[in-house]
Amino acid sequence: MNPNREVSVDKIVVHMGVGEAGDRLVSAEKILSEITGNKPVRGVAKQTIPAFGLRKGQPLSCKTTLRGNTAEEFLVTSLKVVGNKLSARAVDQQGNFSFGVEEHTDYPGQSYDPKIGIFGLDVTVVVKRNGVRIARRHIQTKKLPLKQRVSHEDTVGFLNGKYGVEVQ
Repeated sequence: MNPNREVSVDKIVVHMGVGEAGDRLVSAEKILSEITGNKPVRGVAKQTIPAFGLRKGQPLSCKTTLRGNTAEEFLVTSLKVVGNKLSARAVDQQGNFSFGVEEHTDYPGQSYDPKIGIFGLDVTVVVKRNGVRIARRHIQTKKLPLKQRVSHEDTVGFLNGKYGVEVQ
């Protein structure tokens, strides 16, 4: 097979939505850094919603981005946590996929602490083929050809072949 047609993981974004600032957000940041090995950044509210008690600029969540070997290892661990099964709806038309983990305690090395509670997290995986740089570069940006784009079926085959994931 042509090596430029192979699908690979570009990046993984891990997100924990807490919904409030304070000790819960600090605890979520600590847990996220333990699970991923990266330092998380805070996400803030984009608009004020008085009914929910939200103010624009108020920190609500934390996230981190993984690339390279770290991303591959984290993906293997996360897929084991969800039982190597994904819904077909989890994969979009561009080939990217997302899934949620209900409890952070499912990850190895994590245990339940009654003071902290249980946090869920969202894992979003962006896949690519070689040659995607032509669409992302600043000088002479070109459209990505159709044959270089990753489709839903390509990602399903990639997940099944490389990670043994069953997409239903």
